[in-house]
Amino acid sequence: MAQKQKTAPDYQQIFYENRGSSLKTLIAMYQGKYVKLLLSVIFFVIKHSPVWVMPIVTANVIDAILTGGADAPRRILFNAALMFVIVVQNVPTNYIHTYFYAKAIRQVERELRSALVRKLQQLSIDFHRKTESGRIQSKIMRDVEQIETLSAQIFINLLSIVLNVVIAGTVVVMNSRIVFLFFVATIPLAVLVIVHFRGKIRGYNRDFRREMEETSVQVMEMVEMIPVTRAHALEAREAEKMEGRLKQVADKGFRLDMIQTYFGSVSWIVFQIFQVVCLIFTSFMALRGNITVGDVTMYQSYFSTIVNGITGIVGLIPIIAKGLESVESVGDILLSEEIETGRSGGTQIDVKGNIRFEHVGFQYADADRPVFSDVSFEVKTGETIAFVGSSGAGKTTILNLLIGFAQPTSGRILIDGTDIRELDLKHYRESLAVVPQNSILFSGTIRENITYGLDDVDEQTLMEAVDASNLKEMVESLPDGIDTRISEHGGNLSGGQKQRISIARAFVRNPRILILDEATSALDTVSEHQIKEATANLARTRTTLIVAHRLSTIRDADKIAVIDHGGLQEFGTYEELMEKKGAFYHLQEMQN
Repeated sequence: MAQKQKTAPDYQQIFYENRGSSLKTLIAMYQGKYVKLLLSVIFFVIKHSPVWVMPIVTANVIDAILTGGADAPRRILFNAALMFVIVVQNVPTNYIHTYFYAKAIRQVERELRSALVRKLQQLSIDFHRKTESGRIQSKIMRDVEQIETLSAQIFINLLSIVLNVVIAGTVVVMNSRIVFLFFVATIPLAVLVIVHFRGKIRGYNRDFRREMEETSVQVMEMVEMIPVTRAHALEAREAEKMEGRLKQVADKGFRLDMIQTYFGSVSWIVFQIFQVVCLIFTSFMALRGNITVGDVTMYQSYFSTIVNGITGIVGLIPIIAKGLESVESVGDILLSEEIETGRSGGTQIDVKGNIRFEHVGFQYADADRPVFSDVSFEVKTGETIAFVGSSGAGKTTILNLLIGFAQPTSGRILIDGTDIRELDLKHYRESLAVVPQNSILFSGTIRENITYGLDDVDEQTLMEAVDASNLKEMVESLPDGIDTRISEHGGNLSGGQKQRISIARAFVRNPRILILDEATSALDTVSEHQIKEATANLARTRTTLIVAHRLSTIRDADKIAVIDHGGLQEFGTYEELMEKKGAFYHLQEMQN
């Protein structure tokens, strides 16, 4: 019988319920894994026992030597055998301890990254427009790694320190309250040192993280710009610019390192001085006969354990601060409320392809004026409409509204008579196919890029799409045919080849509504002709919306919409607009 799959925690809900407290959020992230952590703690206590037992054994051996007697050899051998057994058990118990905590931590790491990926898929296109991809990548990879490091430090190193201090303190107080009180006197000083530096380290760490995010964004931009940089012989200038940014990162990292080093050095000196004082204090107690010589060694060892424990806590503070800062950074995504509306739960219709814009206007939230307003037109099922106009007039925005990437700020868009705001967008988009201006391909085979998101495309349907998109000749010329691998962003293909793969991707989806966003822009004449044939094949029997840069490519469109000066200037057939001798006529004359 198959094991039932456990449901991952709702990390978005966890962050929401514990917002304002990064530590509470971190602890809550391990819901359902507390048993693993408890087992890890139990085996940690067992495997770490030599640290606590060794001072007692050492004191017993020293006292056995000093006191002598017939049973001295037996006492020495017994303590040695006990220590041998306790040391050897460290191997299996350490393995089991690591197994349980690593299992829990790595599971949270995977689930948290998955939660971030799922949330990113839900966030609006406007969110992604405003947020650099490098910053998002940094949150998914670097910040989650910092959280994993923080978890290990809290559940493992901090646990070790606390257990060492507690057990050492317990043994000391059971043997001598005077020595224990001396130990306790060192704690206030340690707390003062921690409080003094904690705020500074947190501030430096926040600045460093933000600098790293900004640098990650610029590195990605630099890599994408390399062809342009090389073409204009700007390599030295670009390298100099990046070196300036990297110097800023190094400087902030250096300041963070120095404050942490200064923090650690001052703490170490303070605690070492107290350790010397402890040695003097316990030595005089031994001279007076209050404790044995072996006890001096034992107390010195335990004092060293407590000192090292407090020093360890001091050393963990920068790591903990960095990790908690990363928890806040991840929360920027998981707590974001910029969710795309209408993704599911709305009306599901059998899309036919009738589209009507009624007095539609749109304005970006951060803009001073609308992109356009009062745009009205209708596209009947199976018709092709082309949008033309100057750059920035809002042509692509109209397509984005139709896809559902944004909602109109005024008016409404009807799909087969239903307001797009009421539609289940996920279901609706299954009837769409989009061929963007810049073809978006991923590293994989041509087959995988064409059938992206579809698991049931048979070979015949695939090859029909290849043929209809004018890819057949290219595919047959490749050594691996349809299974030829594409490099990152389709770097080993021409612009026309990449665009035809995008068209083939649209073909296999058999959409009811087809959206072409300047599919032939920036292509040579031969490629443009091939793309024009492919898109004509694709547009048959489908409602098609085209944003056109070259007016010669839209002569056969059923209707042409001229978008300019904040609205719909003209609407009609090619012949009607040419006879009118208005905005479209002048655009056509400029391109002739």
